[in-house]
Amino acid sequence: MSTMQSIKGGEMNKIQLRDWQKAALNKAEQWLLGEDEQKHFLINAAPGAGKTRASIAIAALLIERGDIERVIVIAPRSEVVNQWAEDFKLLTGRFMAKVTGADHEVSEMSADVCATWQAIQGLSSELQAVCRHSKTLVICDEHHHAAVEAAWGKSANSTFTDAKYDLILTGTPIRSDGGESVWLAYDDFGAIEHPAEGSYTLTYGECVDFEYCRPITFHRHEGKFAVDLENEMTVLVSSQKDTELPSDFQRVDGLQRALEFYKLACTPQYEKDNETPLSNGYQATMLNIATEKLDDLRQEMSQAGGLVIAPSIEMAGYMRDLIALREGETPVIVHSDEPSAASRIAAFRHGEKRWLVSVGMISEGVDIPRLRVLIYLPYAKTELAFRQAMGRVVRTLGREDYTRAYVIMPSLKIFDEFAKRVELEMSPSKRANAEPKERTKHCPECGTKCSWQSTSCDVCGHDFPEPPPRTKPCPHCDTLNPISAESCINCGESFKHALTFSLREALRDGAIVRGADFDEGEVKEGERLSPAIKRRVLASGDEVLIAWMAKFPSEYYARLNEIFKEARGDS
Repeated sequence: MSTMQSIKGGEMNKIQLRDWQKAALNKAEQWLLGEDEQKHFLINAAPGAGKTRASIAIAALLIERGDIERVIVIAPRSEVVNQWAEDFKLLTGRFMAKVTGADHEVSEMSADVCATWQAIQGLSSELQAVCRHSKTLVICDEHHHAAVEAAWGKSANSTFTDAKYDLILTGTPIRSDGGESVWLAYDDFGAIEHPAEGSYTLTYGECVDFEYCRPITFHRHEGKFAVDLENEMTVLVSSQKDTELPSDFQRVDGLQRALEFYKLACTPQYEKDNETPLSNGYQATMLNIATEKLDDLRQEMSQAGGLVIAPSIEMAGYMRDLIALREGETPVIVHSDEPSAASRIAAFRHGEKRWLVSVGMISEGVDIPRLRVLIYLPYAKTELAFRQAMGRVVRTLGREDYTRAYVIMPSLKIFDEFAKRVELEMSPSKRANAEPKERTKHCPECGTKCSWQSTSCDVCGHDFPEPPPRTKPCPHCDTLNPISAESCINCGESFKHALTFSLREALRDGAIVRGADFDEGEVKEGERLSPAIKRRVLASGDEVLIAWMAKFPSEYYARLNEIFKEARGDS
C-alpha cells in the first residue's frame, strides 16, 4: 500500500496535503524507514509553506504503521504550542497535551505532548523516560533555538537521545548569533550540511512560484528629523547619510548614538499635552500608508488585518494609542507584560479587528492567515528576524486569494538588502505576475465576487462600506479636523509642536516590487495611472491585454508609460 493510500485508508484521512508536503512525506518515509533506518530528517521550508501540516502527516504515517507510539513537539513559545495542539487534534483526532512550564507531570499525560523549548529544561528526566519506554517521534519546531552551546540545545541533546526519530523543522536556519544547532552538521562556512536524501528544502521564492505564499511589496519610509540642541543649534538626522554634529557637541558622550535615524524612528512623538500621539509624526505617516493599503485590501477580503512589530513595550503602547486615535478602534496588543497573550492572539486570529500590535510575540510559528499589512519597527535588525516577520503576512487562503502583502519599513540600507534578497528568490515571471486578471470585491454576507466598482453586492444587496474619514481632534477645542490639517479649522490652534526632536519631513521612499527597485515618483505615478488603465483594459474584453495586465503590478505602469512615450517620440 502506498504512502498516501495508507493515510487515506486509516484514521488520518482528514489530512489534505500540498504537492510539496506529499513529496516531503515520501522522502521522510524513505529516509527514516529505509534499510539504514536514519534518525534525523530535516524540513527547511519558508514561513507560510505549511511545515506543521507536513510534519503531522509524517507523524500520522509513522503512528499508523506502528513505527512510533508517541509524539513530542518542541515549539518556541506558548502561543505556538497552542496552535500545534489544536492542529494535531484537528488533523489526527489525537489529543496533544500542552506544556509551557515545569509544573506538569508528563508521564501522566496523554500519548502526545507539545512543550516550549524553555519548559523542557525542567522536564528533562520525565521526557527522557518517555523516549526510553515508548517509540517516540520528536518534532523540533524552529530548530535554530537549539544552539549547541545554549542551555536549550544541551537540554534537547540529552533529553531526546533515546527518541526513535527526530523531525527537524526550520524556515530560518541561520542563527543571528552564528551558533550551531544540535543534530545538524555544518560546513566550514556555517551552512547546514545535512545529507540531501534526509532533507526537504523549499524557499520563499519557490513558495510564491507554487502559489503557496503571496509576494510582498516593500515600501521604504524615509524620514528627516530636526533635533534641537542647546544654543538654538539644530542637527538634521536622516537614514541616507551619517549625522554630522557641530564641533561643540562631537565630544558629548553617547550623543552620536542617540541621534541615529532608526533610534528616532522608534521614539514616540507627542502633541503639546505630552499624551496624545503626534498626528503628523514619523510613525503616523507610516500608519497613513498602511491604513490606505488595509482599507483597499478589506474591499477584497473583509477580515484582512494589519500587524505592527514594535521594538519595545513603550513603543507598542504608543502605536496602540496612535492607531486608536486614527482608526477609532483600539487594536489588540500583546507583549510580555500583558496578561493572557495567547488568548488575545487567538481572539485576533479568529476575529475581525483591524490591527494587532506586538513586541516579540508574533514572529516565528504564529499563524494568523488574515494578516496582509506589516508596519516593521523591530528591535533586532537581523535577517533572521526580518524573514520571520515577513512570514506573518505571506500566508494565502488558497488559489483564489489574490490579495497582496505589504510591508512598510524604515528606509535603511540593511532592510533594503534583506528585502531584495527575499524578492530575488522568486522566478522572474512570478516577480511580475502579482495581480489577478480582474480585481473583485468579496461580499462578506454571501461570498459573491462583485466588480471592483460595485457599491453593493449584486446578489444580496449588501452595501460595501466606504473607507472611514480620517480625522484628528484639536487638543484645544476638541474639534475634529482632517488628518492633513496643520491647524484647527475651528479655533486656529496650530498642530505643529516644538519637540526635543521634531520631524522635518516624512515620506514614502519608493518600493521594492518583484525584485525591481522603484523610486517614489514612479510609485506615485503608477498608482495614479492604475485605476484608468485597469478600467479600460477590462472594458476592452481583450484577453491578450487582460493577460498582459495581470503580469504587471501597478508600480510598473509609470515605467511602461515612459517607455511608450520614448517609442512615440513624445517630448
